[in-house]
Amino acid sequence: QVRLVESGGDLVHPGGSLRLSCAASGSIFNIYSMGWYRQATGKQREMVARITSGGSSNYADSVKGRFTISRDNAKNTVYLQMTSLKPEDTAVYYCYLEWLDRQGHWGQGTQVTVSS
Repeated sequence: QVRLVESGGDLVHPGGSLRLSCAASGSIFNIYSMGWYRQATGKQREMVARITSGGSSNYADSVKGRFTISRDNAKNTVYLQMTSLKPEDTAVYYCYLEWLDRQGHWGQGTQVTVSS
């Protein structure tokens, strides 16, 4: 069993910043990666950013240069620093943990709304 607790979602003006956090507890051994996905209303869930246990990261083209993913292994927490937010970033953001066997687990999601 693993538990992912996300926080940091909020309403922010365009151009603003937010930092999302995802704290993992429970069966957090043999982790391959942790990442963030998002799902806007009426759209499919998409990968935003992911970071492996080795520290390699990748991003969706739409967020490159604006979002930064990082992890604190001591706290079993992954962060998503989001800057220069745009209305099209509005979505529910989900944390995702992937084990070495490629099984995964989703968090409950946190709402990010970018609006003036």
